[in-house]
Amino acid sequence: MKKIIQITSGRGPAECGFAVGKIAAILHKEANKLQFTVCYQESKERDSDSIFIELNSTQEHKLESFMQSWLGSIQWICPSPFRSKHKRKNWFIGIFETTEMDTAFVLEENDLEYQAIRSSGAGGQHVNKVSSAVRVTHLPTGLQVIAMDSRSQHQNKKLAKERLLLKLEQSKVHDAALMEKRTWLNQTQIERGNPTRIFVGPLFKQKGSV
Repeated sequence: MKKIIQITSGRGPAECGFAVGKIAAILHKEANKLQFTVCYQESKERDSDSIFIELNSTQEHKLESFMQSWLGSIQWICPSPFRSKHKRKNWFIGIFETTEMDTAFVLEENDLEYQAIRSSGAGGQHVNKVSSAVRVTHLPTGLQVIAMDSRSQHQNKKLAKERLLLKLEQSKVHDAALMEKRTWLNQTQIERGNPTRIFVGPLFKQKGSV
């Protein structure tokens, strides 16, 4: 089982960006104790402090429980390490679950279902009698494409598969755009209150129990 999380400053000040790195290290250490595989991913955000971490485990229940104990807002209570005269002592960052999107798509033949159908349109008696058109269905998604360009069923089958691949890739690009938008919105949706965990001081000691 794989989970990907985004730890973000929410476009907050330097103190929040500083907390992102510290909290990521604490989360990483805790995940290691639970024997999860931890991998850092390249940040998708150029103008904010975000860290993306991939967690892998064969123990699905344990990983889900771990995720729920972290997701939400994280509060750090500490005088600013960068601005000595600054009065603010409460800093918030956010931890969100996200998804890795890969727009490349590989069609597996086992996922495809072909059906010969009669062509329609101009062409006289030939198109009414010969089932040369091909409908291909991608079983995991239910997407369908029909090709009837050629009198050759073999050629139509090839065209249908090519068009289905294009349709699936377009669908994934759309999904990736939605995920990118969601990731960006995470920057503005950090709740300044009701934190999942609270850390105190320059050493980030956790307050209370989770």
